[in-house]
Amino acid sequence: MKLLSVEAARSAMVAEAAALPAETIALSAAVGRVLAEDVTAVRAQPPFTNSAMDGWAVRAAETPGALAIVGESAAGHGYEGVLAPGQAIRIFTGAALPQGADSVVIQENATREGDRVTVPAAAPGDNVRDAGKDFQAGDVLLTAGTCIDPWRLSLAASAGRAEVSVHAKPRIAILSTGEEIVEAPATPGPFQIYDSGSPALKVMCEAWGAQATKLSGVRDQLDAVIAAMRGADADLIVTVGGASVGDHDLVRTAAEALGLQYRVESVAVRPGKPTFFGVLADGRRLLGLPGNPASAFVCAELFLKPLIAAYCGAAHAPRMATARLAEPLAANGPREHWMRAKLTYENGGITAQPYRDQDSSLVSVFAAADALLKRPPGAPASAAGDLVEVLLLDRL
Repeated sequence: MKLLSVEAARSAMVAEAAALPAETIALSAAVGRVLAEDVTAVRAQPPFTNSAMDGWAVRAAETPGALAIVGESAAGHGYEGVLAPGQAIRIFTGAALPQGADSVVIQENATREGDRVTVPAAAPGDNVRDAGKDFQAGDVLLTAGTCIDPWRLSLAASAGRAEVSVHAKPRIAILSTGEEIVEAPATPGPFQIYDSGSPALKVMCEAWGAQATKLSGVRDQLDAVIAAMRGADADLIVTVGGASVGDHDLVRTAAEALGLQYRVESVAVRPGKPTFFGVLADGRRLLGLPGNPASAFVCAELFLKPLIAAYCGAAHAPRMATARLAEPLAANGPREHWMRAKLTYENGGITAQPYRDQDSSLVSVFAAADALLKRPPGAPASAAGDLVEVLLLDRL
């Protein structure tokens, strides 16, 4: 089978995942969704010049001095008149600056005596927010392809949006195969293990913006695997296990029976070499992941996450950082190696400690890791303190 580099494999996969159609949803439900439209301001924010502090609205040219108090401007209830010479208006944070005023003296710096207030010297613009200081009418506040988070939701809300157009969530069906897999709380046989891969992958898919369904696991029987794939109602089928070429690895054969056209046959990556990707005859896409949990999770980070982003209409950029090695590493082999590692943040830098045992079956190591340390193909031996690239894992 032809081996592709990680980057070439990722590009080939993403090229097959076009953004899904748009749907309109309530803004309150949009966190984690990707915009299918630009969000444009329909008016300036703030729409009027207002006070940045509680205090007194004055004419700066008349300060310092004692001024007559003639009214009040509060948020939502502005002063209707025009500030005349020798006058001051009591004003509160966010309230509209009255006509004729050009400055606000904060209340701590003023002294009130009855209907007069004595203020120190002020300059035009002191403690004043100009209309449009945040944005102007017609400004594009958020562009299509932006993923909504709480802060961006706030920005859209400030533009008066109650609904937004977002790309539909991709439907992903996760299928685990293997005689050795049993799902809790069932009691495993003497040669079986609990399924730890597909439950985690379902949660990963949902966290990355997809609608995921975990299909019932199937035994190592070709007809059963074909039937499960055929019945999966999904944009993308993700299989876990059976991706290699052993006597009991039936996923490729089953997919080929459904007309699979390979886009990626195998990847020059460690762990995860058996990973493959293609298009079924009916147009559904299929990503085959290895069965060992670490292999599946590494390849999910490298390939499944950007695939979901592409379906959602978003650009994907891995969260990479530069770190210093905590200990020496031997030279790397011909495949790009992604090692589970623990990061330490100190003295303004990052130190990466790769775990000694990188066996791809070890779920406990992946649970403890917070990064994947990248070693390029053929990388020479590295000394402690050398700089390396790490992919930051999403940890709560």
